[in-house]
Amino acid sequence: MPRLLVLLMAAALVLVAACSHPDRLPSVPRADTARALPLGIANARFFADGDVAPMIQEGMRSLEREMAALRAEGKNPMRTNLPTAYYLAVSGGGDNGAFGAGLLNGWSETGTRPEFRMVTGVSTGALIAPFAFLGPQYDPVLREVYTTLTPDRIFRARGLTAALFNDAMADTTPLAEVIAKYADEKMFAAIAREYNEGRLLLIGTTDLDAQRPVIWNIGALAASGKPEALKLFHQILRASAAIPGLFQPVMIDVELDGKKFQEMHVDGGTVAQLFLYPPTIEAGRLLKRKRVAYIIRNARLDPDYDMAERRTINIAGRAINTMLAASGHNDIMRTWFISQRDGVDYNLAYIGSDFTVEKTGEFEQAYMRALFQYGFEQAKAGREWHKRPPAFARQSGTN
Repeated sequence: MPRLLVLLMAAALVLVAACSHPDRLPSVPRADTARALPLGIANARFFADGDVAPMIQEGMRSLEREMAALRAEGKNPMRTNLPTAYYLAVSGGGDNGAFGAGLLNGWSETGTRPEFRMVTGVSTGALIAPFAFLGPQYDPVLREVYTTLTPDRIFRARGLTAALFNDAMADTTPLAEVIAKYADEKMFAAIAREYNEGRLLLIGTTDLDAQRPVIWNIGALAASGKPEALKLFHQILRASAAIPGLFQPVMIDVELDGKKFQEMHVDGGTVAQLFLYPPTIEAGRLLKRKRVAYIIRNARLDPDYDMAERRTINIAGRAINTMLAASGHNDIMRTWFISQRDGVDYNLAYIGSDFTVEKTGEFEQAYMRALFQYGFEQAKAGREWHKRPPAFARQSGTN
């Protein structure tokens, strides 16, 4: 073997040894995935593709808390005369979350924004969801977050070797610091209070070890009184926005039968970019009350035409974007069919083709501010809500 080749191989071995990937604790054994309880809280999270009985039970307990809160107000609620239940689902979309933030701000300005019985969020929608859940008093914070963020407050790029020897191309410690600043103890206590009155805040992540979608019951965490609950809340928010390969995953500690394990959680959009509730739950059969769902899709729904270059990286990137767009369309259709099946009034907002501002990079302030203002003006003018997905609207010629 040539001496130069030997030296090169030796150098490569040294490089590999010096750049070994990050360590982690063992994953939860396959058979015990559902038994692992973060912080020992039985209703802290649910697997969306699993047994729906625990989620149904949590929904019924939330109803009992709601009725108790109404009785405390001097009302006499019965299951046949409950007030309208308003739901809000906020999708992923990265910096396009500025649209949802602007829409919520503009909606508040009209004086018609309701209090939501349930708010769900995925990815950037998970970052918006707690503010939306707690109401218009948090609108100024939403505005600040989505009009002042810059890339350096979200991530720090790593070198090219991260593709082989690390867990992502970027370090999201800056995002963790932003989360800790805004999702503080005061917010967490407010979420607990609303949970005790029957309201639900649900955030989606993906358990990458188990390849399963996870729905985190944030109110139950907040009301648990566990000292580590706030830290876990921060981890969940960070995990929900952890785009696999780009942003580092979040390792969540669990204990089972006295042994310690770790779950690897990433962006909930890996499985679904938005959700109302699992389709296996037929809400209409559980309770007869008027229900209204608002869906905020932080993305466009028209095709994003662009000529693809004949280069491997460009083709792969274009294909991934196409798959994400198709997944987003499927999520919109799924929530539409669920709402029609269960008698839920459906309302959809998305970035229209009339928004024409181009962006030159991720989390570009000028773009995010323009998109925030677009969402704000759509809501102020009452143009934001569509009663059916665009494909159905085109077929029928209605909105």
